Amino acid sequence: MSEQASVKKSTVDPKLLEILVCPLTKGPLRYDREAQELVSEQARLAYPIRDGIPIMLVDEARPLDDKAGPAPKSE
Repeated sequence: MSEQASVKKSTVDPKLLEILVCPLTKGPLRYDREAQELVSEQARLAYPIRDGIPIMLVDEARPLDDKAGPAPKSE
């Protein structure tokens, strides 16, 4: 039974994924099942999914600077 509970935690309702958009850009999100994140390519952010619940807060999102090369942050 514990395996089933683990699998259930890691899945997100597909109908929910269809209606969710990036809160910053209002653009589409890509579900990364392995990383348990919803990825906004437009905003270059990855929103975490915790216990099957998408955390759609910009402050909680991880920047995607690793996919398209490092973002310029020099001062």
